[in-house]
Amino acid sequence: MVVQTELSDDEIDRVFHALAQATRRDILRRTIEGEQSVSMLAAAYEMSFAAVQKHVAVLEAAQLIVKRAEGRERLVRADPVMIARARALLARYEDLWRARIDRLDALLAGPDPSTGSGTDPALQDPRKGE
Repeated sequence: MVVQTELSDDEIDRVFHALAQATRRDILRRTIEGEQSVSMLAAAYEMSFAAVQKHVAVLEAAQLIVKRAEGRERLVRADPVMIARARALLARYEDLWRARIDRLDALLAGPDPSTGSGTDPALQDPRKGE
């Protein structure tokens, strides 16, 4: 089985939209811990069953959870594949920003005495040579 790791722009938008709300993040956390019925989820919140269903639908559209029918109940569980894909995306962003911060730190630290040059010529003020 081939697992797609890159998320499309639409998938990224849906994931971040789904995770932007605290109740949805909590529903996701609960379904990571174990499969639950929508009724069990709704009992945990001070909102209507319909409101919880809407939160579940947003998470399902983002593919962060999977819903299945068992008799009259709708059971919900987190989808570890999509969570891993979203986590990989965030890791790439983290790597990008860490590299940028490392470059900034190096620039602010000043010249490297081991290179033998005083300052990077690209960073020197061109007016000082006059």
